[in-house]
Amino acid sequence: MEKNERQTRDRGTGTALVYETLRHDILTMTLKPSAPLDEVRLSERFQMSRTPIREALVRLAGENLVLTLPNRSTIVAPLDFNDIQAYCDALALLQRVVTRLAARNRTGQDLQAIDAAQIDFAAAVEAQDPFRLIVTNCDFHLAIARAGRNKYYTGFYNRLLDDGRRLLRLFYLYYNDALPLRFVQEHERMIEAIRARDEAAADQLALEHAQSTIECLQSLLRAREGASLDLEGI
Repeated sequence: MEKNERQTRDRGTGTALVYETLRHDILTMTLKPSAPLDEVRLSERFQMSRTPIREALVRLAGENLVLTLPNRSTIVAPLDFNDIQAYCDALALLQRVVTRLAARNRTGQDLQAIDAAQIDFAAAVEAQDPFRLIVTNCDFHLAIARAGRNKYYTGFYNRLLDDGRRLLRLFYLYYNDALPLRFVQEHERMIEAIRARDEAAADQLALEHAQSTIECLQSLLRAREGASLDLEGI
């Protein structure tokens, strides 16, 4: 193996390690919103050059998890709790749309992908693993969106799920990460409606599922006084 090829491979491996580690820390709020991400300190932490650090931060910025400021410093993307109602409204609407379309357009292969995502989500619920809960829940709903065969709705919904991943951390905190089994059962009922191509039922179940999430999240935010939410205990 030539030197340049080996260096490229090693850098790619390093970038993946930094990306996965920081992504985990951001989604679980080990790294708090607006926390600084200094390339020099990250380079020291991971014992590698700044190039893979920079590449990992670019990937995270593409997922709206980090933000580069005008002075070129980088921080964990802030959470604006004043936008929570707008987010909830969009979530309820788009979740209904993509689930209805999935019931109309799904294939057998789509059902396999949805079922696999549901198995992973149920395992995360059983393990009470907040990071896996965040990732597998998003994977489940994105599998449904893809089954709807509308790339525009899927793109919008994917962006919405990306923006809401840290809000899910707060949602799971509401239950001390012991998510009730009813959320797994709600997923199962949505799958059955999609399997049966029952668009009306899929629409209604998606709305009810979104409302369950929204009501718990809003209760948590009210209890912690909305925008002044204290994240130190997370």
